[in-house]
Amino acid sequence: MSTVQSPTDEAPPDGVQGRTPHENWWSRQVGGAEVLRVAAPLVVSSLSWTVMTFIDRMMLNHWSGTAMTAAFIGSVAWFALVCLPLGVCMYTSTFVAQYYGSSQPHKIGPSVWQGTWLALAASPLTLAAIPLAPFLFSLAGHDSELTDLETRYFEILCWGAPAMLFAQSLSSFYSGRGKTVIVMIVDALFAALNVLLDYLWIFGHAGFPAMGIEGAAWATVVALWLKALVYLLLFVAPINQERFSTSLRGVDYLLLRRMLYFGWPSGLQILLDVVGFQIFIVLVARLGAVEHEATSMAFSVSMLAFMPVHGLSMAASILVGQHLGENRDRIAAQSTWTSLHVALAYMTLISMLYTFVPNLFLYGFDSGEHAEHGPLVLATAATLLRYVAIYNFFDAALMVFVSAIKGAGDTRFVLWVSLAMAILLGSLSYLAVEVFNLGLYACWALITAWVCSLGLIYLARFIQGKWRKMRVIETPIEPETVAA
Repeated sequence: MSTVQSPTDEAPPDGVQGRTPHENWWSRQVGGAEVLRVAAPLVVSSLSWTVMTFIDRMMLNHWSGTAMTAAFIGSVAWFALVCLPLGVCMYTSTFVAQYYGSSQPHKIGPSVWQGTWLALAASPLTLAAIPLAPFLFSLAGHDSELTDLETRYFEILCWGAPAMLFAQSLSSFYSGRGKTVIVMIVDALFAALNVLLDYLWIFGHAGFPAMGIEGAAWATVVALWLKALVYLLLFVAPINQERFSTSLRGVDYLLLRRMLYFGWPSGLQILLDVVGFQIFIVLVARLGAVEHEATSMAFSVSMLAFMPVHGLSMAASILVGQHLGENRDRIAAQSTWTSLHVALAYMTLISMLYTFVPNLFLYGFDSGEHAEHGPLVLATAATLLRYVAIYNFFDAALMVFVSAIKGAGDTRFVLWVSLAMAILLGSLSYLAVEVFNLGLYACWALITAWVCSLGLIYLARFIQGKWRKMRVIETPIEPETVAA
């Protein structure tokens, strides 16, 4: 057992300078400057995908409100399909981070290749969902037009699922080492390409056919495959082969088994969260068209708050992994708290805007003659954004602390919490809609309470400190004396 003591009473670990009189929150080790150096490109990368999705929804809303709603539901269902293997592929970055921190660069390339083989193995499963789509979407009980659009959008996106998995594994080579600027450039480039293709393919410009929701889906598929190709070419560049052993490697069963051991609970946790969230959306859709479209708008806008914090949480995971690889869990903890400070500052700003000027974010959804319930939908969505403003702070804590403990290897705790909470959300949503007929705002009060509870649970787990002794790499390391 490690001992717990105040940060001010603890001597710095070997190789770490103590705080000088000129150090402050910004300039200290893993202070604001260092965390933002790693996080800022990831924030931009996350925002690029979010802005792309946001613009995609607005374009589709100008095509038809039903198309926008169908794209939202179809994309959530598609993400539910890929999130289990995606979570495993994402965990490649934790191995890269800990090997990088422990000065074992020759093991980084083989780790990335194992993530790539996992992506390849999972790809047939994602494509197998295509013929099942009509049946699966019919279970939601939506009207025939909405069901047809959801199905078509989902089926096309499935062709891009393997590319998404490959890109995630390959990008871990850079993100796990903290070289996040490259990730930012590649992701932003292909998000911009996606937006351009959206415009051309949805409305029919520059020789492209006007395909509406199908055009939006094909734009995403093309951008995903091109991004995966670029990451592969960068990864196998000669300079990386020499230093990080990135030349083609076969399956390393011991390493692959260890990646699955830690990675599949991480992926299953994401799946459970998405399934619980999807059940909530499907049930809200049964309340009526206004409630459904307003919920889709509010969640689409809320991604503007979610994704930058997702970038910060990714940075927390990377820094935790690197510093645990160096056997410096005190510094790993400090990097997590710094990431949370930045996340909360951002959420304060965004929540104030959601509360006082919600229409600022909904302006682009006002599609004029194509809006079926125009003013009522916008007014309802503005009210829902105030619920988002409430749970934003707990959502920030949830994302940062989950990423930090997963960066250490504490994935099984995350899995069991997610299982229990997904069942709870699905059950309570069903009771609220189908049994007690509580209405839209009661449902949103429910999901607000759910997010707040998760934030508090993971805060407690982080403070408990069991993650400090965990490592995913094979070399056992004795942790340093830690601080609270």
